[in-house]
Amino acid sequence: MSPDLDPQGDGELYRRVLGHLPTGVTVITALDDGEPVGMSSNSFTSVSLHPPLVLFCPAKGSLTWPRIHASGSFAVNVFAAHHEQAARRFSQRGIDRFEGVSWHARPAGPALDDALAWIECTIDAEHDAGDHLIVVGAVRALEVREGETKPLVFFRGGYGSFAGEA
Repeated sequence: MSPDLDPQGDGELYRRVLGHLPTGVTVITALDDGEPVGMSSNSFTSVSLHPPLVLFCPAKGSLTWPRIHASGSFAVNVFAAHHEQAARRFSQRGIDRFEGVSWHARPAGPALDDALAWIECTIDAEHDAGDHLIVVGAVRALEVREGETKPLVFFRGGYGSFAGEA
C-alpha cells in the first residue's frame, strides 16, 4: 500500500503513478500575427461527439498558450512514432520550434506535414484547473493520413509507440 498523497507535497508520487497512463502526443499550433506558434501536449482527448468537442490542458505558466488563445483557434497535430525529436523540440522554451519543421497553413493554424491526423478547432471554453487550464475546442475540420504509420506514445517519462495490431 502506498502512502497517502500529500496535497502540499512536491507531487513526485502523483507524477510517478500518473506516468503509468500511456498518452498520445500532439502538438497544438496556431498563427499569432502570421507567425506560427506551437507546443507539445499529451493531455489531449476527445470530449463529445455531438457536438464534436476536444480538450487539452496547457500549464498556466505557458508562454505559448496566450499566443494561441489570442488567435481564437488552434490546430491539433497528432504525432507518429518517428516524431520523438519534434515532440521534444515543441516542449522546449526559448527556441524557434518550427525551425526545420515542414508545415502548411490551415485555417486554424499550422499543420505539420507528416502528422498522423489534423484537427482544427475554435476555442469554445477555458476552465481553471489547479496549475493548468482546461481548454475545450469545438472541432471545425478533420483530416487523417492514410497508411501504416504508428502513433507516438508517452509512458513513464519516455517516448515509444504502440506495438499491437492497428
